[in-house]
Amino acid sequence: MRITRRRVTAALAIPALATVAMLSGCAPSSGATDGEKDTLALGMTADIPGLSFTIQPSYQGWFADAVWDTPLNCDEFGKPLPQLAEEWEYNEDKSAVTLKLREGVKFSDGSELDAADIEASFNAIGESNARFADLTFDSPDPRTITVTWPAPIPTIDLVLCEPQISSSEAIAAGKDDTTVVGSGPYLYDAAASTQGSSYTLTKNPDYWDSETYPYDKLVLKVLADSTAGVNALKTGQIDGILADASTVDEAKSSGQEIVTLRGVTTRLLITDHNGEKIPALGDVRVRQAMNMVFDRDAIAEQLYRGYADPASQIFRVGSDAYIEDLVDPYPFDVEKAKSLMTEAGYADGFTLQIPFFEGQNHDLLFPYVTEQLALLNITVEQVNLTGPDAINNLLSGEFPVPLWQLGNYGESLRDIKDYILTDGIWNVSHQPDATVDALWQTILTADDEERVAAQQEINQYVVDQAWFVPMAYPDGFYAHNPAVKIPTMSDFSALHPLLRDFQK
Repeated sequence: MRITRRRVTAALAIPALATVAMLSGCAPSSGATDGEKDTLALGMTADIPGLSFTIQPSYQGWFADAVWDTPLNCDEFGKPLPQLAEEWEYNEDKSAVTLKLREGVKFSDGSELDAADIEASFNAIGESNARFADLTFDSPDPRTITVTWPAPIPTIDLVLCEPQISSSEAIAAGKDDTTVVGSGPYLYDAAASTQGSSYTLTKNPDYWDSETYPYDKLVLKVLADSTAGVNALKTGQIDGILADASTVDEAKSSGQEIVTLRGVTTRLLITDHNGEKIPALGDVRVRQAMNMVFDRDAIAEQLYRGYADPASQIFRVGSDAYIEDLVDPYPFDVEKAKSLMTEAGYADGFTLQIPFFEGQNHDLLFPYVTEQLALLNITVEQVNLTGPDAINNLLSGEFPVPLWQLGNYGESLRDIKDYILTDGIWNVSHQPDATVDALWQTILTADDEERVAAQQEINQYVVDQAWFVPMAYPDGFYAHNPAVKIPTMSDFSALHPLLRDFQK
């Protein structure tokens, strides 16, 4: 279901939201749009956290797409396709997979892909990623490896599309975070790059699927300010960048092409359900009150300028967990919200630290969130997170209520695993819940119909318990130079084109 919306042109009514001023004076570059277009230059609204294959983001993960391959490659529906593995087979409960590796794949250090590289890479990633922790391996020959997890994984297809694979020799040498050893379609040119600013990559002449990547050179430029990014696109310095509601019309009017995306829910994640760090958050009435001070219709129509729908649940429309006929259980009602805070014994409120990131639309969201929570005497302290450790700090649990425009998968099991289960990456407080655990066990053992029902029960439960403050399903926009073609959209989280989608 997709709701048709009108474009809002009236002045914004939400306090503290000012029209974003357009920057000017950017001089055209000579390389992005001239000649035979052998260079693809993309703007990134956030820097990568570092050069190691173990910490690469999937969001705007073009650096990772360029340098490393993954065991499998997921299509736009999350279905697996061959990548480093040409064949794969799961055991009955999907706790193990046997991979048959592609022959003749070489890493940039000259070594050839074998099972040892899969094992070494999975182990390195598992040091910081719970999805790859406590694995066991069996390799009867260099091109075959069986990987076994400690528990079944219904989303194992998506898991195998995630990890970048590096050379076991580079990992053993302890230089994987500086030498950037991969088997992907491009080679990192450190001499032509400046970390935090611009990354240059050149085409890998030995890549097995070279035709999918037509550009001889890839340049990734960090442009955290969305207005500056659109100006860089207009003046030919880059060929594409994510746009938002404040910049998309400017990009469109300047002759750029626009791809509209719908794969995000704007939300606060209230992960301290038990009140271990902030006692007030352990009371469901407080969490419900936090929901009721946000006017979802106004957010969609004014904050996002009509490029959004109001959201009262976190799951993507049409996914198995999405409840079609759910009526907003927490309609905008400040007086009722204040009454709930009083009933819970927190009329005087409390202090809440929320991380702030550049390039994540927080400039738009943060002032409104701060002002609305202040109506409940909740004081928001903005904590700016920057640099290579920013994401790790965000996910550390130090900040139990992140604000984020999180992507939602078409496969809602992955959303449940990432956002709701105890070990979920975005369930940053990692507090167990017996009801969720029991329903997940049903999902692991049930047939298809029961699995869908259990997903919707989990959704209804977290709505009732107010684990999230969903606000809107905003449109995302990718603005690009018309000389660059994007005939496909392969990202199963529907957040942006993947590197393989950019064509001449």
